[in-house]
Amino acid sequence: MRQNTPRLVVQAAPFLREGVTTPGLMRDVLLALAPVLGMAVWHFGLSALLVVLAATLGSVATEWLLGPKGPHHSSVVDGTELTSLTDGSAALTGVLLGLTLPPTLPLWMAVLGGAVGIGLGKLVWGGLGQNLFNPALVGRAFLQAAFPTALTTWVVPGGVTGSSALLARNFAWPFLSAPPVAEGLSGATPLNVMKFAHQPTPFRELLWGNIAGSLGETSLAVLALAGLWLLVRRAFDWRIPTSILLTVAAFSGFLFVLVPERYPSPGFMLGAGGLLFGAVFMATDPVTSPLAPRGAWLYGIGIGLLVVLIRIWGGLPEGVMYAILLMNAATPLLERFTQPRAFGHARGLP
Repeated sequence: MRQNTPRLVVQAAPFLREGVTTPGLMRDVLLALAPVLGMAVWHFGLSALLVVLAATLGSVATEWLLGPKGPHHSSVVDGTELTSLTDGSAALTGVLLGLTLPPTLPLWMAVLGGAVGIGLGKLVWGGLGQNLFNPALVGRAFLQAAFPTALTTWVVPGGVTGSSALLARNFAWPFLSAPPVAEGLSGATPLNVMKFAHQPTPFRELLWGNIAGSLGETSLAVLALAGLWLLVRRAFDWRIPTSILLTVAAFSGFLFVLVPERYPSPGFMLGAGGLLFGAVFMATDPVTSPLAPRGAWLYGIGIGLLVVLIRIWGGLPEGVMYAILLMNAATPLLERFTQPRAFGHARGLP
């Protein structure tokens, strides 16, 4: 039986296909995160891997249970039908969330954070591409508010003997007290030490990850290489991390020149905490960041200013998460006022 096929295909512009797909983008970012996770396991043992896997489990399970289903919520890429579960976005959210957590976190909390990140950070807005806030940071902010002590309990790298060692705190029962961290294992992050003791951490230790902190803060060198690879792959807008890092360097450098004995140096501000991880992997989320070039610059500058303000004058030593979430909220406004003017239209007209 002969099937009639149309010789003329009529469709709306644009006709240029860029070749960038959601699964391809998610795959590139996950590949870039692989060495970051590897360094976390190297420093903190298998506990780091379990925390990331638990957060990913919570994200993927919530997407499977509550995510949109049916032919209207799927797409075909290279002959394969993709849904919100199989495009890789839920798994990426879980991995990103896991890398913002401490290695001592009980696993049930990581699962809960992944569920909240997908449920409240993505699905409640209508699914992928419609959320206002970065889902991984929504999950992290929830855990920070609900379990502040667990989110600020750190161990020093190497304190977990051997890469196969596990922390007892990871296996604490839900809503019960977790075992305390042994005195020899506990440690403070460089930002904590600087804020409350005014002692900077040598940049060499920041570079190779010999510090206490979240799993994604393990090594500036690995994060920089991962960012460069994503830049070559054109997985994000280079203006966003560039404007964030330049703003932090300029603002903190100005304060350091004024009162060097009180304010940290620009090198320390750039290398400590989750700034580089957030600038490369979180702030560049194409759904929650401006698309217009001028908007991207203003977005990054706003994040950089907020990071320095929170770190220096805020009650918390770190401010990357809150800075990105606040600028996520400002993204629709930035998009409205920085979109290029359409040809033939005067300014201010639709």
